[in-house]
Amino acid sequence: MSDQRLPWPDYFMKIAHIVAERSTCLRRRVGAVAVKGHRILATGYNGAPAGMAHCLDIGCLREQMNVPSGERHELCRALHAEQNIIIQAAAHGVSIAEATIYCTTQPCLICTKMLINVGVKEIFFAESYPDELSRAMIEEANITFREMPHSHG
Repeated sequence: MSDQRLPWPDYFMKIAHIVAERSTCLRRRVGAVAVKGHRILATGYNGAPAGMAHCLDIGCLREQMNVPSGERHELCRALHAEQNIIIQAAAHGVSIAEATIYCTTQPCLICTKMLINVGVKEIFFAESYPDELSRAMIEEANITFREMPHSHG
């Protein structure tokens, strides 16, 4: 099968869902993949920093404090999948400028601002997230932004 016929967006979104299986978050398992020219540059999932205890092991601070989803992101042990992509790429000297990001969940505002600053050109996501400012900033930055629900087939 030639590159033109392979359904690349579906392929990379499936990989993002596989990466999400590594998540250690009790609330939402998120995976993301940074791609350029059909090549995976970095992957990320939501979880505690390397070497730190995970919520799966010690419980969720946000649940204990009754923090609603989408609020008070600073009250969490985990890094988001998109943040981990940026960190992984930086740690290995890989530029993700002009990359396409495939996320299982729409990026939050914090991750959106980071993705804008690193210069990504497209963001595809499988599940929306209640963050209208994130959407507005992506539109203002002229980043292609598209929901593509995950088919479990």
